[in-house]
Amino acid sequence: MRKLLILGMLAAALTGAEKPTLFESPDAAMPQGKIDDLVFAQWKRLSIQPARLCSDAVFVRRAYLDTIGTLPTAEEAASFLADTGASKRSALIDRLLERDEFAEYWAMKWSDLLRIKAEFPINLWPNAAQAYYNWVRSALRANQPYDQFARELLTASGSNFRVAPVNFYRAMQNKEPRGIAQTVALTFLGSRFEKWPADRQAGMAAFFSHVGYKETGEWKEEIVYFDPARKTEPNAAPPSFPDGTPARIAAGQDPREVFAAWLVAPGNPWFARAIVNRIWYWLLGRGIVQEPDDFRADNPPENPELLAYLTQELVASHYDLKQVYSLILHSSTWQLSSIPRAEPALAAAHFASYPLRRLDAEVLIDALNQVTGTSETYTSAIPEPYTFMPDFQRAIALPDGSISSSFLEEFGRPPRDTGTELERNSHITDSQRLHMLNSSHVQRKIQQSPRLQAMMRDIRNPQELVKQVYLTILSRPPSDEEWKLVAAHSQNGNARGQAAVVDLVWALFNSTEFLYRH
Repeated sequence: MRKLLILGMLAAALTGAEKPTLFESPDAAMPQGKIDDLVFAQWKRLSIQPARLCSDAVFVRRAYLDTIGTLPTAEEAASFLADTGASKRSALIDRLLERDEFAEYWAMKWSDLLRIKAEFPINLWPNAAQAYYNWVRSALRANQPYDQFARELLTASGSNFRVAPVNFYRAMQNKEPRGIAQTVALTFLGSRFEKWPADRQAGMAAFFSHVGYKETGEWKEEIVYFDPARKTEPNAAPPSFPDGTPARIAAGQDPREVFAAWLVAPGNPWFARAIVNRIWYWLLGRGIVQEPDDFRADNPPENPELLAYLTQELVASHYDLKQVYSLILHSSTWQLSSIPRAEPALAAAHFASYPLRRLDAEVLIDALNQVTGTSETYTSAIPEPYTFMPDFQRAIALPDGSISSSFLEEFGRPPRDTGTELERNSHITDSQRLHMLNSSHVQRKIQQSPRLQAMMRDIRNPQELVKQVYLTILSRPPSDEEWKLVAAHSQNGNARGQAAVVDLVWALFNSTEFLYRH
């Protein structure tokens, strides 16, 4: 009962509309570059009033979560908030883009898209899934140009255990030419192949009509290769690019190489626009074309000039994806408050406020573990190379979609069956709320937390302890109103000492401010 009481008391203090100074900067948003010029111009044309800039406390938490999928530590948050430098936001973004967690977090996103999963219905098997994941993570850590990344995936041949990119051709349920073409269109063009005219489907599928698969003497190993002798369908269409242009393929040449060369050519806008739109979606919760994997003529971009600009910048940077992240993260558009000042649906459609989104399942469990100093048990049904993952394994760095936990399943981790963005469900449900409120799983993490116990042992000043709890969980100190509520809760005999800290942590874990990106 006392936990419900403190949760109710804190609810108003954790609501942005009640306390805008917690979540908003007093400064109005001002254009910081070309992205903002284009977005602000659209707001002006449509008479949309944008949100204010987010506060420093919101910014530091958002920057860590959106860039590396990890909460800042209390020390990192306090250091940023104490910094009075005019360029501290820009400097933090630049540092985060170089952190190792950047590659881990975005490898998780790419693993969803590329369907990196050992078990049914993908059946990569553990050795191949982990080789594939490690290749993706290494490419992101090295900031491999995106055109090279895509070309390697499309043209690779060899053992799925030893040549990791060939798993692109195995991580799909339909390995016939049309099935491969469907996956290629979704992954690299952001397009639903099944909605294309029949002649375009046939021309695209022809590029993959000679992809061969053969087993080896090693269990679960498979060779993917160019098989010029593979029979094609009678009256099969000749290869033609998605724009309708016929392809010229020399005798004995792998058609995949011809398609890859067309795809990544600087003059081809389809390829670059799909990935910059996807990155915009990942960072801002909505694509310039929405859904981000549904480009079609009757689904135009909300801001065509913005999409064209980001596309041009990616090509001009020689396909440097980090450059796109940097441009977006440094913009005022991404740094807006989540409190809209225009009609909410209109503000969301035109990026006039930052969208509230529940933390990804992997990010949320990592945050709970980071705050409490506990670990999670992740298991795989296939004991290769192990059934149980090592202690303190971060969920964002799990190398295989088949390695999971009941928490990840409950909180909407995608099954990685289709590679569509809609597979991930980040809408909070009643069962998720009950899990956070009442489960022994969350209670044990709080009550047996080595980190919280150390905090209570080392920090004797009650006010400093409360401040440290807030910085650890919400990346900010408590507001004046929250100080009063916490003090009243203790002084009225509701809870004292360790019990009061446990109550506070429980209440903050169940707050919208903790559970959501904002």
